[in-house]
Amino acid sequence: MTTTSESAVLTQDRALYIAGEWLPAADGATFTVGDPGNDETLALVADASPADGLAAVAAADEAAAGWAATAPRERGEVLRRAFDLMRSRREELARLITRENGKALAEGRGEVDYAAEFLRWFSEEACRGLGTLGISPDGSRRMLTELRPVGTSLFVTPWNFPAAMATRKIGPALAAGCTVVLKPAAETPLTAYAMAEIFAEAGAPPGVVNVVTTTASSKVVGAMMADPRVRKISFTGSTEVGRVLLRQAADRVLRCSMELGGNAPFLVLEDADIERSVASAMVAKLRNGGQSCTAANRFYVHRSRAEEFTERFAAAMAGTKVGYGLDEGVDMGAMISHAAAADVARIVDSSVAAGAQLVTGGGVLDGPGAYYAPTVLAEVPADAPCLQEEIFGPVAPVVVFDDDDEAIALANDTEFGLVAFVQSRELTRALRVADRLEAGMVGINRGVVSDPAAPFGGVKQSGLGREGAHDGLLEFLETKYVAASW
Repeated sequence: MTTTSESAVLTQDRALYIAGEWLPAADGATFTVGDPGNDETLALVADASPADGLAAVAAADEAAAGWAATAPRERGEVLRRAFDLMRSRREELARLITRENGKALAEGRGEVDYAAEFLRWFSEEACRGLGTLGISPDGSRRMLTELRPVGTSLFVTPWNFPAAMATRKIGPALAAGCTVVLKPAAETPLTAYAMAEIFAEAGAPPGVVNVVTTTASSKVVGAMMADPRVRKISFTGSTEVGRVLLRQAADRVLRCSMELGGNAPFLVLEDADIERSVASAMVAKLRNGGQSCTAANRFYVHRSRAEEFTERFAAAMAGTKVGYGLDEGVDMGAMISHAAAADVARIVDSSVAAGAQLVTGGGVLDGPGAYYAPTVLAEVPADAPCLQEEIFGPVAPVVVFDDDDEAIALANDTEFGLVAFVQSRELTRALRVADRLEAGMVGINRGVVSDPAAPFGGVKQSGLGREGAHDGLLEFLETKYVAASW
């Protein structure tokens, strides 16, 4: 695959952002950040040690009391200014995301818009952490409740949406009066540093937002979680890692938010509009090249509609332009790494060996860069790896069903429960099906559900807590009750 590029190196020896200062790692260590779309080096970034992580915790703790005491309106204004700055730098940020993440530029722009909206939403929510006043049932006292900031919060974010996953956590934390330490994925640290610059320029005091990059995530995060100054951890990533963090959090009874893995079903009911279903399926499957916890991974289609849906869907997937994210007209960019592309190839190859039929795609594309062809599989056996594992790539296995009960049973046959999608012309039917699906979110006749004003999160092994909406603010607040007589 032919790729183009801008200047290879964006910045040299990017430092940690702690207490409002750019600092090298204590031992001077760095690591390389690359462009997965063309295998070029982008930057050298400070590689933090546990001691650096604890320095960031100390900075956040020192700033905590002052930030918690800051008027809610003032906290909201900082977030609003950060929103304005993100919007004004949309193109710059989008290109940065594309270069270190690999996604198409159009998707990079979309992520900036989405990420910025969390800042606007929570700038408004900052003044809505309201308490209550009531009278006890026996009339002997007044009952006051107030919502107080949880305290210093540690965020561990993934590489697939480096801006949005940061703002979805930082926005509500700052609105609630919490200070934060952000540990971004080693694959995409540059966006996190760009966000640190934005928050500083927006007026966040030193220590309120800190960013620590490292290739020793388990050691650095473990050290920070063990520090008594950290009161909350919020993690977005795999269920496997989430379980490890929950076990560590139990030692200190840390407040936890966990947005974990998914294996989303996409149901095309008997009465579905096939053209609309295919359009929704393309969005649900190919957003960020399928590298999303909300990506549709299992397509269940009524037997009477399966042939038409599969044919149209395969044609749309085959017509997707795959290429370097900054190139004109590209629909889908690179995978995050060659290892990720190889893992998708393993899942497809083993599924075909198990009996699945390859309809289109099915292979790693020539580089430079890490690319995998959009793929549709049919006649997929129930035990095929593509149905059992979270694919995290542009692969769509299609399975037929005969009635709604069977479709629901198939959809729920997973340890995950993040999101599900339903296609039907009859709204009441779709709502009945949605009601029985074991998922924290359901999209009806659409391929994306995410919205800063909506509660994002799953059930079962897909996580704990909610992000976005008013629910997201409450994740960073604790209720304090005062009994008073007068």
